[in-house]
Amino acid sequence: MKQATGAARGFWQLSGFVLAAGLLCTIPVPTQAALPWQAADGQGVPSLAPLLEKISPAVVNIATHGTTEVRNPLADNPMFEDPFFRRFFGVPDGPQTQETQSLGSGVIVDARKGYILTNAHVIKGADEIKVNLIDEREFTAKVIGADEETDVALIQIDAKNLTELPLADSDKTRPGDFVVAIGNPFGLRHTVTSGIVSATGRSGIGDPDSFQDYIQTDASINPGNSGGGLVNFQGELIGLNSAILSRSGGNIGIGFAIPSNIARQVMQQLIQYGQVKRGRLGVVVQNITPDLAKAFGLSSNSGVLVAQVQPGSAADKAGVKPEDVILSINGRAVQNYRELRNTIGLLRVGDKLTLEILRGGKRQVINTSVGEVIETQQAASKSVANPKLEGAQFATAEEGSGVEVSDLKPQSPAARNGLRPGDVITAVNRRPVRSVDEFQRAVKGQETLLLTLNRGPGSLFLVIK
Repeated sequence: MKQATGAARGFWQLSGFVLAAGLLCTIPVPTQAALPWQAADGQGVPSLAPLLEKISPAVVNIATHGTTEVRNPLADNPMFEDPFFRRFFGVPDGPQTQETQSLGSGVIVDARKGYILTNAHVIKGADEIKVNLIDEREFTAKVIGADEETDVALIQIDAKNLTELPLADSDKTRPGDFVVAIGNPFGLRHTVTSGIVSATGRSGIGDPDSFQDYIQTDASINPGNSGGGLVNFQGELIGLNSAILSRSGGNIGIGFAIPSNIARQVMQQLIQYGQVKRGRLGVVVQNITPDLAKAFGLSSNSGVLVAQVQPGSAADKAGVKPEDVILSINGRAVQNYRELRNTIGLLRVGDKLTLEILRGGKRQVINTSVGEVIETQQAASKSVANPKLEGAQFATAEEGSGVEVSDLKPQSPAARNGLRPGDVITAVNRRPVRSVDEFQRAVKGQETLLLTLNRGPGSLFLVIK
C-alpha cells in the first residue's frame, strides 16, 4: 500500500482526535457527593482544599543548628607539627568547628504527647531543633531517638492544641493511588504537591545497607521536603518523604517515601528503648533465579533460598537448614532477600516467628523467635577447574573446609561466570568438596555447575552453565 498523502494523514489524525474526544465525552463524571475532595462551595469544582485544611496543621517545619569539625588539610603535613610554622602559615591549633544549619519537615503523629516523625538525616548532628507550626508557634524539640538504617527519627515538643495525622496501613497502598506531599521545600513553608503512587517496594536507593521498602511517587518532592508527609485522600499518613532521584538536585517526578508501617514500628521501639534493638534470624539467603530454581527442582522463583545457617542462631535452634526455601514469615509472603531482611530487622528481639519453608519439595511450618545478633566466624569456601572456570586458580582452604579462589584474571571465563577472588567453594552440585583434588573431580566434564560458596561474611549459590 502506498503511503497516504499529507492531507490524508491529516484527515485520519483529525478523525482519530474526534473519535477520542467522543469517547471521552461518554465517560460518566462522578457526582459531587462521590468526590470526597470536592470543594464545599456549591459550584461543583473539584478541589483538595478541604482535605488540606484538615491535614496541613499536622505538618511542621524543622530547623536545626549544630556544629561540625572542620580539618585544615595543611594540618596533615608533618612540618606543621612545629607551632612556629602553624602560626606563620595561619594554621590554627587543634580541631576547628563550624556552625551548620538545615531545614526539613516533620509530621505530628501524637497530638497529646507531642510526638513528631521526621527523617534521621534531618536532625543528624543537631545541637538545637526548632519546630514551627502552621499557626506560627515555635517550640524547641527534644530527640526521643533516631534510626539511621531506616532514616526515621522521633522528636517531641511540649505543646497544646496540636493536630495529628493518623498512620495508614501502608501495605494497602497501591500504584495509582492519589496522594499529596506536604513539606517545606527550599524553605517554602507548607508547600503542597499532588500526584499518584508510582510504585511500591522500591529498594537500592542510596545506602545499600539501609532498610528500604520505599513508596515511589510523582508528587513533587524537593530538598526541604525530607520528613514531610505523603498523605492519601483519606487524610492518612502513608509515608515520610525521604529521598529523590535527580541529577540536578531538583524534582524530576521520582520521589521516595518511607512507608508508614515501617515508621510505626521504628517509632514504637524508639519510644520504648530510645533506639531500635534489631534482631536476627541467623540465616544467609539469596534470591531464587530461574537457574537456581531449575537446579533445586523448584516449581517457581518464590521465596528465598537459605545458603547458610549461623551456628547458635535462632534459625539454627529452630532447625532451619541450608537449601531450605523460606516462603513466608508470620503469614506474609517473602519474595526476595530484602523483604526477609526488612521483616526480621524491624521486629523486636524475642518476637514470635512462624516460618513457612519448602524442604525437599514439601512445605513445613517452623516456629521460632527473633534472636539477638551474634558474632561467629564464617566457614571457608571453594572453586574449580573446568573450561567454564578458566582464568581462576584454586587452593585448598584452611582445615580442608573447601577450595579457595586464590587468583582470578579479569574478563576470564571464571570471572564472567561470577567467581570472585577469595571465594571459598564448599560444594559442587550439592556434593561437599574439601580439597582441590575433590573439586577437580567434581567439576570435570560437568555442563552445569551449582557451586555453594562463601563470599565475605556470607554464603551463596552460583549456577554456571
